[in-house]
Amino acid sequence: MSVTLRDVLPGDLPTFYEHGRDPTAVHMAAFTAPDPNDRAAFDAHWARILANPFVATQTVLVDGTVVGSVGSYTDDGRREVTYWIGREFWGRGIATAALQAFLGQETRRPLYARAAADNAASIRVLEKCGFVLIGRERGYANARGAEIDEVVMELA
Repeated sequence: MSVTLRDVLPGDLPTFYEHGRDPTAVHMAAFTAPDPNDRAAFDAHWARILANPFVATQTVLVDGTVVGSVGSYTDDGRREVTYWIGREFWGRGIATAALQAFLGQETRRPLYARAAADNAASIRVLEKCGFVLIGRERGYANARGAEIDEVVMELA
């Protein structure tokens, strides 16, 4: 299995959209769009991402197949990472490999990450990539319609 990254192409977006509509994945991610089925909002969101020079986003491929995305952005003056792997590809080490590859490109430190506190798989990916827990917060999770606990992690 070969995990590689490349720039996001317009043809990747339909796959990202379908990944983002998976109810199980949306629940796990928790902090998602208010309506994952709103294609216009999805398109507007990705148009903003791709037009923003301060956002770095890559498509994740496994053996040439689009399986997700990984990136970084600035929020409240802190650089944060994000990733999304389609559920059909979970449990194969792809998220870890993709984030490790991305961290070789995104060399600014410190970097931060957030995850729902009950998303053990995502927290484990971050730990494998060198992130450490630095705090806990509560935030509104659209996917769950409530405030939930989240972890804040740092890569120094």
